[in-house]
Amino acid sequence: MKHKNLSSFATAIIFSILFAACAGQNKKIIFRPDTVNNPQEQSRTFSTWEIIKSQNGQGSEDIPEWVRWYIDNEANEIEALNRFSGKYIFIGENGGSNFSALQQWANGFTVEQDLPRLITRRVERRLVSSATLYPDDEYGEFFEFLMKEISNGEYSGAAKVQTFWLNRKVVSSAESDDNTDAQPNPDTVEDRYEFFVLISVDKETLQKQIQGIMTKIKTKIPATREQAAAIAKIKNTFFEGF
Repeated sequence: MKHKNLSSFATAIIFSILFAACAGQNKKIIFRPDTVNNPQEQSRTFSTWEIIKSQNGQGSEDIPEWVRWYIDNEANEIEALNRFSGKYIFIGENGGSNFSALQQWANGFTVEQDLPRLITRRVERRLVSSATLYPDDEYGEFFEFLMKEISNGEYSGAAKVQTFWLNRKVVSSAESDDNTDAQPNPDTVEDRYEFFVLISVDKETLQKQIQGIMTKIKTKIPATREQAAAIAKIKNTFFEGF
């Protein structure tokens, strides 16, 4: 069975917010952390793919529902599953040809070390989605200070729920540059392993922790009247669409 249109997220934690296309969006984000240290993953699109085997056997049968939704680019629907009621969901992903290295990565993926980065990404996108300007202009120093505190936070109420791997044959299309005279980048066929790590976080607990961090933010440069209004608004509405 073949599928289309699975895109990698470009994920530099702070600097990716400079893409103007982000403004005005209001979508939940489930962060894929592997691309932070793997630039090649940032510009690739899986135009078609086929599951060869998985942790549960040959072919595409017996794939957990959350994994199937995730690879079908429907990650936002995972939190709607009954088993995740009252939870926020974050998924770490890594892929390549070295099964043993990927397995070590998945085994070493921890709530303590990796969850703050995932939460930071989601908080960042929430702020961007509400901004009409670049976040530094919209919120002043509050944005930078908040990102720093979120990334350094310690979060309770979280658990590493499940790890699952797939072996897929994928056709990757690299993004072409802006030079219209250049030849298009050729598609690449690859047999790759992919590991997915699912972490759940109690919603009420995480909301209280983020609200507490927001309340304690003290900037060095006072916000302008417009920035103060934007900060007050995002504090009041932050978890709408989070």
